Amino acid sequence: MNKYSIFSIARNAFSHHENWQEAWRSPEPRKEYDVIIIGAGGHGLATAYYLAKEHGITNVAVLEKGWLGGGNTARNTTIVRSNYLYDESAAIFEKSLKLWEGLSQELNYNLMFSQRGVYNLGHSLQDMRDIHRRVNANRLNGIDSEVVYADDIKREVPIINTSPDARYPILGASLQRRAGTARHDGVAWGYARAADAAGVDIIENCEVTGINRDGGKVTGVETSKGTIRANKVGIVVAGHSGVLAEMAGFSLPVESHPLQALVSEPVKPIIDTVIMSGAVHAYVSQSDKGELVIGAGIDAYLGYSQRGGVDIIEHQLAALKEMFPIFSRMRMLRHWGGIVDTTPDATPIIGKTPVRNLFINCGWGTGGFKATPGSGWAFAHTLATGEPHPINAPFSLDRYTTGYLVDEHGAAGVAH
Repeated sequence: MNKYSIFSIARNAFSHHENWQEAWRSPEPRKEYDVIIIGAGGHGLATAYYLAKEHGITNVAVLEKGWLGGGNTARNTTIVRSNYLYDESAAIFEKSLKLWEGLSQELNYNLMFSQRGVYNLGHSLQDMRDIHRRVNANRLNGIDSEVVYADDIKREVPIINTSPDARYPILGASLQRRAGTARHDGVAWGYARAADAAGVDIIENCEVTGINRDGGKVTGVETSKGTIRANKVGIVVAGHSGVLAEMAGFSLPVESHPLQALVSEPVKPIIDTVIMSGAVHAYVSQSDKGELVIGAGIDAYLGYSQRGGVDIIEHQLAALKEMFPIFSRMRMLRHWGGIVDTTPDATPIIGKTPVRNLFINCGWGTGGFKATPGSGWAFAHTLATGEPHPINAPFSLDRYTTGYLVDEHGAAGVAH
């Protein structure tokens, strides 16, 4: 390191960022808005952005009880794919993936979207039958998907264990080459900056403590910064959806579970795709910093903890070593947990609620990050028009009384 580099580091160390331009404002809330969005995660910020961009509605406040993007947006493993089984799910996730493909340019913010491909492994004849079914369904919907076999996977990922003597031998996989990963915090920051530039107020450290109604219609919210009136309110709070619904006087068919993940120490590039396995119950990719990003399924118990149980860590690391024996001496760097709200049919709820002009976007379970652009786009339409877009109409709350469920448990994979 030369003296100029040392001087530059020292100068920036003492600058305290005083002269950095703010990426978005920190306004005090107004007394009234056309639309209030509760939750400044990826979905809430995307909704605000598309309300302004697609519908010209800018008198909007996004209220966040903590800091922007500090919930599940910052606590996931950033996988993006659209190869879901049923037409309804495939439509909204493919809409989202198409938005992802141009989102860095649209927001003028590098989201580090990397279409490195996602493999979903099959370990039995039944797994392979399910894979063929899903790949064929994807192709009928115009979504790229293909069946690959053990030799193909070994050729692309030489470090994977394809031994026929493995406890769960790899027979093949589905592969979506357009799928991949993105930078989670960059998504929140990019949408926040773009929404703010359009005039949207993003108000952090503003907890919603009550939802006000008059004659069955929402009129605004009570917050830690006072009462704020609104013509329409959208709830987009992921794991705490049931809590907000209860404030408004109705129940949701959701359960909240911790979902944890962990990363290893950084190493040189060793895996350039995403590998997922439902049988051994683990998935892995490698970040741009060299860390292995590792996840599995949800903790079985209900709760709002942003930590997870040690047994889940032990289970997913044992599964990882089954797939990649070379990782057996890797050291883990840190782990974290998010709070996911899961529905009985493993698909989201996006639409109206029993309270007039109160709308909800929840129940994404473990697949919320990949849906961020499509979810925000569809929910913005619902808030702007008062009616769901055809792409999110199948995910109405009343499907649990009509029986028109969209059961995606199989295509949801391990957790993503």
